[in-house]
This record gives sequence, structure tokens and C-alpha cells, in this order.
Amino acid sequence: MTIRPRAWAASFVARVTAFFCAAIGTAAAAFWPIYGDASFVLMAVVAILAGAALAILGARFRWSSPILLAATLLVYLLIGVPLAVPSQTRFGLVPTLEGFKDLILGTALGWKQLLTIALPVGSYQALLVPAFAVIFASSVVGLTIALRSKRGPLAVLVPVVVFVIGLLFGPREAAPAVVLALALFVVVLSWLSWERWYRRRESIRELSQPTAATSDATAGAERIGGLRTALSAVVILGLAIGVGGAAAVTADPARERTVLRDAIEQPFDPRDYPSPLSSLRKYHQAGVADSTMLTATGLPAGARIRLAALDTYDGVVFSVGTPQLASASGSFTRLPTAIQRDVPARGAEKTIEIDVVGYEGIWMPSVGLLSTVNFTGDSGNLRDSFFYNAPGNTAVVVGGLERGDAYSVDTVVIGDLAPETWSQLTPGTAVVPTATSVPDELTVALDGWVREAETPGERLAAMLSRLATEGYVSHGGPEEPFSRSGHGADRIEELLTAPRMIGDEEQYAVTAALMARAIGFPSRVVFGFAPDGDGVTRIVGSDVSAWIEVDTAQQGWVSIDPTPPAREIPDEQPEDPAQVARPQSPVPPPLVEQNTRPDQIPLDSEQEDEAGQDPLMAILLAAVAVLGVIALIVLIVLSPFLLIGAAKMRRRYLRQRAASSALRISGAWQEFEDMVLDYGYEPPASATRSEVAETVGGIQPLVLASVADRAVFAPETADDDEVRQVWLAVDELGAGLAHTRTRWQRVKAVMSLRSLGGYRVKGLFARERRLP
Repeated sequence: MTIRPRAWAASFVARVTAFFCAAIGTAAAAFWPIYGDASFVLMAVVAILAGAALAILGARFRWSSPILLAATLLVYLLIGVPLAVPSQTRFGLVPTLEGFKDLILGTALGWKQLLTIALPVGSYQALLVPAFAVIFASSVVGLTIALRSKRGPLAVLVPVVVFVIGLLFGPREAAPAVVLALALFVVVLSWLSWERWYRRRESIRELSQPTAATSDATAGAERIGGLRTALSAVVILGLAIGVGGAAAVTADPARERTVLRDAIEQPFDPRDYPSPLSSLRKYHQAGVADSTMLTATGLPAGARIRLAALDTYDGVVFSVGTPQLASASGSFTRLPTAIQRDVPARGAEKTIEIDVVGYEGIWMPSVGLLSTVNFTGDSGNLRDSFFYNAPGNTAVVVGGLERGDAYSVDTVVIGDLAPETWSQLTPGTAVVPTATSVPDELTVALDGWVREAETPGERLAAMLSRLATEGYVSHGGPEEPFSRSGHGADRIEELLTAPRMIGDEEQYAVTAALMARAIGFPSRVVFGFAPDGDGVTRIVGSDVSAWIEVDTAQQGWVSIDPTPPAREIPDEQPEDPAQVARPQSPVPPPLVEQNTRPDQIPLDSEQEDEAGQDPLMAILLAAVAVLGVIALIVLIVLSPFLLIGAAKMRRRYLRQRAASSALRISGAWQEFEDMVLDYGYEPPASATRSEVAETVGGIQPLVLASVADRAVFAPETADDDEVRQVWLAVDELGAGLAHTRTRWQRVKAVMSLRSLGGYRVKGLFARERRLP
């Protein structure tokens, strides 16, 4: 029977409030990866304290539900704007009408916005509102249940819900989740242990007679029971911490989990727009080549302006992103705060101001590794249309930029590596989409160019050198040799097989990127502008360019310009096919080649090898990994219950193997007595064996009580057969108790802590009776 604590015990309220605040604070820490700012800490602390104060006032003055709801809404509006929308306050405290509007709209709409923005968000706009609403409302509801409900322990579910919400709205990285879950488990288990002990103590005080004789016994029993409770809790917590700590150490820290932002439809999909690389020739047309596209202030000499990083090739175009929008290259999110950048030795932090003149498009010009962007003047409303892809360092403005737009970027500008260092590079580990429909001629040409090279870096340098020495640049203009635009598989094949290798940045960048992948380097094509100048720079259409970036183990992504230097193109001489403008490469047919290098890396070998793995084995390994994680989680969750069951089995084992037959019979009775308590019976305080048997009812318990009394107090000694019969009777009585219960009641009895000492009402008064 559950008996509520005394009408208003200050110590009970204080301790329950402390446990609840500790639990809800631990759960709220799951939101930290979402915000990562001191404003969130201030908001969470004040929201928890304000919610707890409301719950205590409601319990103290017995407010009805409507009154408590009205008070909660009023406090929500009063403190919500300063805590969750601090940018819409005066002097940091006084809310404005715009702030109230953002608070109300953020409560309803902020959830989806939180899933379509880069993390952490800090105090950007009204994105603190969802976390504030969850933490504040949970504090009021949870503590109200803990203080006013007869089922107060159910309040522990509220912090668990808050914790799950924080994980679902958080990032994919799961590293802190195990530690937070373990900490929350420890706090909740400690709270439940104390709560159970406190309520049992109150039950004892209600049932006991307030005599001087029993007062001392009660106080002593309470101390013993409290000590046993504390020891049991310490053992269970120790096991939980040990198992959970081992899981945290052995778990893969880089493992990602599925979160809500994986399922939400992103507001920008780059696949809805044509590849920007296909528009390169447009900038060389008459009237555009000499027109000003942008002006840049603070642009370092030699720095390139990037528009888009393209990593997906399908034999037709190089594009941004894959059909899986959740891939690194295709996921664009809003950028609310600064991205922390490590400045490498060859990099420098710069602030560059860019004014849009003739350029138009969704791809926003940027430089280097962008950290922050600030739109100026009439361009300030572009902030809500700005999206960024951090892996590709690509920015877009949905709706497009136009003349008059202006902004500044804080960025890290990284200089290019010297060509003589290319041979020392080794491939990195970045994952790029597998290229498809790559012409066979590209592999044949590459094999002939890098045959003498030994390492991947040497092959990369050899490939770039051959492009530079054998290639010629032509944009197909009126005064230039014919050069077809495009970068599909047929155009790349033409570039590599024609008597004269003629193309421009579009073809050379694509060819170099595909060859770099064949060598083993993850690569992508970058489209943008490569102006000449320093300080205030005027970027014209003819400054358009394309280059490649390769991922390296030493330097990360490295920019390389594979386009040959401009030089005079010799005339084509079709009447003499033997005379060509570039030296013939001794490329024998692949089928009869006798000196094939065993370590030659074929095109996209890594991706093809992965695709060639046994699919059944891959499925089995994935299933084993998932089952292993599930088993570990189940073990952590069930560890306290397993410990309880093990403790009871150990107790029974010791009783059955006591030193004398009298002790074994007494132990059998104690086993029955513990069953009685675990099944929810309430024997009288200081009850005798007969009184316990009468509480259960029936003839068999009374017979067992009589046998146990005789074995303990009679002068003769019981034989082993009698001991065995007593234990068989105990098992039959236990089966009878279980037969009249539901399955859930039987499980609760097995997991009950009442018979383990700390929670036992009878044991608190007459623990000395457990020994003969």
C-alpha cells in the first residue's frame, strides 16, 4: 500500500526537488550539442528553477490544474523572451512586442527550423525557444507529479523524455550520449532508491505505536534499513557504472545515430539546379568576358573565389550531391554561428568584402574556409536564404544574388602547395561518390603516363605534368581553334584521343579529377573565379576558372590547377597523321601488355572493391553489429534487475547449505517469509511465524510455521530428510502464491527489493528474529 508522506514535510520537498532538478539538468545536457553556447546554460538553469518554483507553490497552496496552467503560461511569457529570444529585448531584460511574436511562433515552428540548420545554433534568432519550452514545461509537470501524486516516482519519466527529445533533435554523432545516459541512470536510480526508502519509513511510522519502547527500536531499525538501502544502491550503481563505462570505452566514438534531421526534407537540394560547371563557356562570350562580375576588397594575391565544389560524376556532368541528400556533399543547412577553423601553417585569417555587380545565381562567391558571413545594407534579408555545405565549403543563397547585394566573410585563406611537393602526397580518407560512365581511354592514357612512377604522389605529379606539357587551352572563340564545350564522357574521350589535346578549364579539371581518383586520391572539381590582383580586385567574366581539390593524408583538401599554361597552338596537319602536336605516348593495348604493374590502382578501385563484397556477408556483419549494440544496451538496462535476481539466488544457496539442520529449516522459513513480502503481503510489525502464516492464509503456511518453530526451539535435531521436506513445502507454497498472480505480478515479485533488507517493514522491527 502506498502511503503519502506527511502533509507538508520540508525535508521531503527539498530532497525531492533536489533529485528532480539534478535529473532534469542532466537530461537537459542532451541539448548542449544543439546550442553549444553559454546562453543555453543560462536559459536551462533559470527555466528549471522557475518551473520548480511554480510546482512547489502549486503543491503548497493546492492550486487546481487551471490555476497552475494559467500561472505557467504567464511565467512562460514573462521569462521566455529574455531567456529564449535575447536579441528581442531592451537592456537584455525587457521584452518587446517582436520578442513576444518570435516566442509564440518559435514555440510552434521552431522545431522544424532546428532540424534544417547547422549545429551548434547558439542564441540565433528564436531557436532557443524549443529547448526552453521543453525544459520549462517538464520542470513544472515533473515536479508537480513528484510532490502531489500518489504515484510520485513516475516523475522520473519526465527527465527521460527530455533526454530522448534532446538526442532526437541533436547531431548524428553519438559520443556524449552514452555518458549522459549513464549519468541520468545514476541520478534516477538514486532518486528512486531514496523515494522508496522514505515512503517505507513513513509507512512504519504510521503503523507503529508511538510508545517509548518502540521509538528506540524504530529509530534503530530505520538506521539499519537506511544503511542497507544505501549499500544496495551503491552495489547496483557500481555495476551500472562499470558496465556503462565499459560500453562507453569500447563503443566506436565515431559511430553516428539516426536522428530527426536525417528524415526531415531539407529546404535546399542542389540536384534541383543545373551543374554550374556547364556554364563556364558563358563567361567567355562577347560582352560578358570583360564585364565586371564582382568586386572584392581584401582578397589576397593568388586567392581563388569558389562558387561550387562538385564531386558527383555520371558520365554527363559533374554535379553537387548525390541522390542520397543526406550525403556530405549534398546536405546544405543554415549557418547561424561561426564555424571554428584551425588555421594551418600555410593559411591566414582574412576578412573579405564582396560586392555583387554583374554576377547572378544561387551559388554565393566565397573564399577559402568560411567562418562567418555578414550581409550588409539592403542585403541583410538574404540571411534567411543563406545555406552552407561545410564539407564542400560551398554556399548558396536560395533565390539568387543580384546587382547591389553585398556581404563580408571571415575566412581562412590557404595557399597552394608548390608543384614540387605533389610527389610527396599520399591519399586521404574522404569519401566521395563513385564516378560512373568513365571512358576507357582515360584509364589507358593514365596508365601510360604514370608507368614509371612508384607512389601515389609520384603518379599524381606525373599525371599533372603530362596534362601541362601535352595540353593546349582554347575556349572555342572566334580567333581560337575549335574546342567543343562540355565535360561528358565523349568529350573527355575526345580530349585524350585527338591529335591535339585542346580544351579549357572545364575539360582539364574533370580529366584531372577522374585520373586522381583512379590513382587513389579522393577528388572533386571546384568552379569559381581565379582573378589576378591584390587589395581591391575587379573580377570579370574571363576570370572564370575550374580546378581540382584532392584529399591528402598530410594536408587535407589541397587545391591544384591542372589547366596547362596558355601558349600557341600548332596547326593541325591531317594529311600526315604521324605528325602531331604532342609526343606520342607508348601506350600498348591493355590485353597484350606484358609489364603490368601489380600495384597499379584502377579507376575508383576502392569503391569497386567495396561494391564487389559479398552482399550476404555485408548484411550478416551489419546485423551482428546491430545485435551487438542492442545486446549491450539491454545488458545495461537489465543489469540492476540481474543483480537483484543474483542476490536472491545467492541468499537461497547460503540458506540451503547452512551449518546445521536447524539453520537450514530456519532458512527455509526465511525464504517463504521473503516470498510473502515480495508478493505484497503486509505482516504485522514484529510478527511471529504464525502471524505471518495467518497473513497469507491457509493450512500449509501454518504447518510450515509450526515445523520451523519446532526445529529452532526443540531439543532434538531434525534429520536431512525433514530438511528436504521443508524446502519442498516452501517451493510448493511459492508456486501457489505465483499461481494466483498475473505474469506481471510474478515478474514484480522476482525483482522486488522488499525482501533484501532495506525495504522490509517486518525486518526493520525484528531483524534479530531472522536468526534462530
